[in-house]
Amino acid sequence: MDWLTSFPQMNDALLRDLKKTIDDGFRAFTRAYGDSIEAFFEPLRWFLVQSERFMTQTPWPIILILVALIAWAASRNWRVVAGAVGTLVLIGYFGMWEDTMRTISMIVVCTVLSIAVGIPLGIWMARSDRVRAFVNPILDVMQTMPSFVYLIPVVMLLGIGKVPGLIAVVIYALPPMIRLTDLGIRLVDRDVIEAADAFGASSWQKLWTVQLPLALPTIMTGVNQTIMMALAMVVIAAMIGVQGLGQPVLKAISNQYFTLGMFNGLAIVGIAVMFDRVSQAYGRRLQRHREVVHG
Repeated sequence: MDWLTSFPQMNDALLRDLKKTIDDGFRAFTRAYGDSIEAFFEPLRWFLVQSERFMTQTPWPIILILVALIAWAASRNWRVVAGAVGTLVLIGYFGMWEDTMRTISMIVVCTVLSIAVGIPLGIWMARSDRVRAFVNPILDVMQTMPSFVYLIPVVMLLGIGKVPGLIAVVIYALPPMIRLTDLGIRLVDRDVIEAADAFGASSWQKLWTVQLPLALPTIMTGVNQTIMMALAMVVIAAMIGVQGLGQPVLKAISNQYFTLGMFNGLAIVGIAVMFDRVSQAYGRRLQRHREVVHG
């Protein structure tokens, strides 16, 4: 009856050999191509460094003015502008300005990368059911994989630092951008597509003048979700050297500094709310504009 109480397992020696083969192969790959991979990501490191330098070295009044202008351009709502500026003022008042600027620069770079990768891939999925059937299971794995697991291959390939953390955050935050781009394009009214066909529009003309503009509110929801997931990864990315609000939170956990952890945690929440309100307000404006144009 032993076979009923113990699950059949692979032979221990066979399993050990399999794991050793995979680990040795990955280490050999890292030794052979690690330098080339680092060189490939050098422009990304430069982009991140320049973004962080701009955010940390620009005087705070100018940052507040820029944030207010962006919030106003996105929302046309003074309450959203006041909320965004007030959040940053409180963060600076409690001495977390520099870490917050580093975190915001990381989120901005992650969002730009996610948009640059996610929108083309989402468009490709929307135009091909075969591609969608292939990519969807990969996105399922990316969204269900524990976030700590992303750090393992990235750190083994690139070591500790900003770029490995950035890549891990982008991988974690990318799926909503791809899925919602695909969904937004697929939800475009068939009648509108047929009207574009009747006017002789080419495939690319339909994409740029019809499908993408109509899908923009849904795509903006994807941007919003990408930002939220990137912020959720900030503390975990701090474990591999990403500077910002995540590092004080880790320090608070390891040393039982309650107020340090709470203040920096609330700062992350404040940034998340600020990004959420601004991006959602812009999405609603796009939605109203679409309804006016097509209603």
